[in-house]
Amino acid sequence: MANTNAIRPSLTVLNEENIEQVHHYSLRILSEVGVRVDSERARRLFARALGTPIADDHRVRIPCELVEWALRVAPPSVEIYDRSGAPAFRLPDRTRFGIGATTLYYQDPVTDQVTPFARHHMEAMVRLGSALPSYDAISTVGIIQDVSPEQADLVAVLEMVANTVKPLVLLISDEEAFPSALDLLGHLHGDLTTRPFILPYFNPITPLVINQGTVDKMWASIERGLPFIYSNYGMAGASAPIGPGGALALLNAELLAGLVLGQLIRQGQPMVLGCLPAYFDMKGKGSFYSPQSYVVDLACAEMMAHYHLPHCGTSGSGVGWGADFLAAGHQWMNHLLSCIGKVGLAPFVGDNLGSIAFSPAIVVLANEIIQQARLFAEGFALDDAAVGLDEIAQVGPGGSYLMSASTLKLFRTAYFRSDVLPPLTLDDWQARGYPRADAALREHTQRLLDQSRAPEDHADLIARGNVFIAACR
Repeated sequence: MANTNAIRPSLTVLNEENIEQVHHYSLRILSEVGVRVDSERARRLFARALGTPIADDHRVRIPCELVEWALRVAPPSVEIYDRSGAPAFRLPDRTRFGIGATTLYYQDPVTDQVTPFARHHMEAMVRLGSALPSYDAISTVGIIQDVSPEQADLVAVLEMVANTVKPLVLLISDEEAFPSALDLLGHLHGDLTTRPFILPYFNPITPLVINQGTVDKMWASIERGLPFIYSNYGMAGASAPIGPGGALALLNAELLAGLVLGQLIRQGQPMVLGCLPAYFDMKGKGSFYSPQSYVVDLACAEMMAHYHLPHCGTSGSGVGWGADFLAAGHQWMNHLLSCIGKVGLAPFVGDNLGSIAFSPAIVVLANEIIQQARLFAEGFALDDAAVGLDEIAQVGPGGSYLMSASTLKLFRTAYFRSDVLPPLTLDDWQARGYPRADAALREHTQRLLDQSRAPEDHADLIARGNVFIAACR
């Protein structure tokens, strides 16, 4: 009888009791502490649902019954398409990755020199992420600084939509520009609702504040029929409890509060929930990911799986001085754990130096790390065909599989081969002049940038988008 079992690596950090504990603590936070809601129309929604006025301090205490209602009516999945209307990915599914981070600076892949993020950097980075196969989406890469602040967000959106057909995760730095950004996309593309290729990304304020800007952007997205990401950013020891247990309970409570609000605005609204659990650096006064951050990220993903909700988590970026061993370690840890855990979308690959600078070399390195992490997570088949007892018998003791049927069939696809860092013997390495791995990565990244190309409709979109932006001015 054929054995159809497969070997599939997997990782679980929460047991059933842990899940119930996290949920219990989160419900207590919401019902006893509450969240501050800065939007008047959001407070009116909560007051109507609760049957009681909201206090003058704008604090809304959310009972467990309202949370359970939101969990029942929220859709369990989100379908995302590319700009051409073809299916791109579904959440939840295997882990999906994107580049981007809304950085202020660009780090040259050859020299590591850091310069203010400019419009041509956005164009080049979107094309790079579009060309690399590991990336399923393109997130807003940087904040463009060589155009007027009033136009920066719209120009960024234009460069994103004109330089890729992949789905876009949209982050807008100027909250008042968000409706105009959606109008620009509608002007260029037409219908954004039927086959959505846009995932707006919103952050409430930790701890326990649903701010006015987040509510306004949620409302604008819902009015246009768009799914969106609701993700909180907690710095343990500053905006969140320093202990991972407290941080997880608090961040999970904030996500449930956002879910309730989204469903009150429109019942059945598709939402992707997740957290970025960082630590606060008491000396440097910045933030960073630690190993415990990734455990909290995995736990959050498992909570969303328990709730039957799509998830968005960390991307392992922000740490490193360039495409160095510091950055590589965090890229490996995040992507491997994400692929064997339940992480849904990891949309922000590529930033470093405290998430201030964007490195195309990290994007290229992570492309290969993700390929290997996915290969690891796929495991392998274990059945009669996969084992091949007849071939083993044919080769026999002391034989060779070099010219066997399975080797000839599979040798091109059976294992990972790097486009950047091929395995070298000592003789190969010496014959090539003792190359350094980081130098090979830098050279390969620059070649990719030089060879990148725009979609066929690039010129038309740029021209029409520039006219729209000028009119907005």
